[in-house]
Amino acid sequence: MKLKDFYYHLPQELIAQEPLSDRQMSRLMLVNKKTGQVSHDIFKNIIEYLNPGDCLVLNDTRVIPARLYGTKEDTGGKIEFVLLHQISKDEWEVILKPGRRAKVGSRFVFGNGELQAEIKKIVNDGNRIVKFEYDGIFEEVLDRLGEMPLPHYITKKLEDKERYQTVYSKHKGSAAAPTAGLHFTRELLEEIKQKGVEVVFITLHVGLGTFRPVKVENILEHKMHSEFYIISDEAAKRINTCRQSGGRIIAVGTTSCRTLETAAGQDGFVVGSSGWTDIFIYPGYQFKIVDALITNFHLPESTLLMLVSAFAGRENILDAYNTAVNEKYRFFSFGDAMLIV
Repeated sequence: MKLKDFYYHLPQELIAQEPLSDRQMSRLMLVNKKTGQVSHDIFKNIIEYLNPGDCLVLNDTRVIPARLYGTKEDTGGKIEFVLLHQISKDEWEVILKPGRRAKVGSRFVFGNGELQAEIKKIVNDGNRIVKFEYDGIFEEVLDRLGEMPLPHYITKKLEDKERYQTVYSKHKGSAAAPTAGLHFTRELLEEIKQKGVEVVFITLHVGLGTFRPVKVENILEHKMHSEFYIISDEAAKRINTCRQSGGRIIAVGTTSCRTLETAAGQDGFVVGSSGWTDIFIYPGYQFKIVDALITNFHLPESTLLMLVSAFAGRENILDAYNTAVNEKYRFFSFGDAMLIV
């Protein structure tokens, strides 16, 4: 399989630059994974396509304001940090721009000096391990000084940080939002529960590797990034009970899908576990547990587009994407949604 097999043309104006005022009013494209047939609705009506006994699995990670702007202590040169993941209490792996200024021992200052950082180590991809120094509680300092690390294709400033969080976000640790979940309101989730659908939460902390472009022509040579996940024993039990009863397992987002497929055995049942996953799902993959998928529209030639192509068939997905372009759907993080059944 070649990278160009996952290309589609997307006009720039269809990339959503801000969320809708009402989360649940995004458009919803329905795709039949067997036939490729497409129909259209709005997200609020997704409840009509869920059955009592189904299990809706959502990723309850919470995005941290991981982008910091500061200066180099000795020269005053500007620097941008993006926090990737925590190594220990005050040590983080970070991406720096511009990176060449950051040798081991270099020091940086943020805000009015209330946060400082020293480069401890240079690691793979040119990322750095840094140690932060501050007074008080790090999360509170980060809330004051940090910005949401919106993807590069969103150029408009986000006025309300909570719009890049799901309403059920709980466990801090992501550098990017699990965007399929952005369409749900608390009221809609309550209606779904009232219908008899199991709503189960798992956690996968989304890394910026999610946006890393595939740079090899043969996609099998692509090295996937690792992300940390947690599925509690209770969540696994509820998912497995639903499966035993004949209900569908419906993953909300590619992050939930990848986590479930990581933790599922060949028997199609999930094991409560935690750890790092670098699972790469592309056409030819045999899904072990996920029966249906709610997802947004993804970048051309991305690993996320490869995952949905594996789930519904490459030609079906590319046909659906071309329909979405013609129908002027909104694309990417703040865009519209797709339900694949």
